[in-house]
Amino acid sequence: MKARLILLLLLGGCDQNMVQQPRYDEYERLPLSANGSSMIAPPDGVVAQDAVARAAQAQRPAMTPALLARGRERYGIYCAMCHGVDGRGDGIVPARGFPRPPSYMEPRLMAAPTAHFYDVITHGYGVMYAYADRVSPQDRWAIAAYIRALQKAGGADAR
Repeated sequence: MKARLILLLLLGGCDQNMVQQPRYDEYERLPLSANGSSMIAPPDGVVAQDAVARAAQAQRPAMTPALLARGRERYGIYCAMCHGVDGRGDGIVPARGFPRPPSYMEPRLMAAPTAHFYDVITHGYGVMYAYADRVSPQDRWAIAAYIRALQKAGGADAR
């Protein structure tokens, strides 16, 4: 009987710390850290759990006709409405009053590495939002390769 009463009293006290646990907000002072900040940098050598898989996906594939065909298809789905079929920035969206994207024929973009287009598709640039959640890494490389083909063709529709 006494053991049950003690057990009930002990279990009654468990709920307090489990429901509302203490935490620190960003930039709040933390007395135990070396610099006094609650925002502690991870130790050297720490990598994200999926960093190796993401790095493998971000490797540029070889330029093949299949890659260009896939890039043309994906470009038509995700890019042509703003950038235009020929990459000159004269798609239907800017024709309706939205900001016009730059032409891929500009010297700055002609000189840009192919990885630049991959990064822009991934992270966005200017008023263009990121497509990382809509376009797979392989398709981003395919689109970047197709943009290169458009540039090489001088803006003529590379069909």
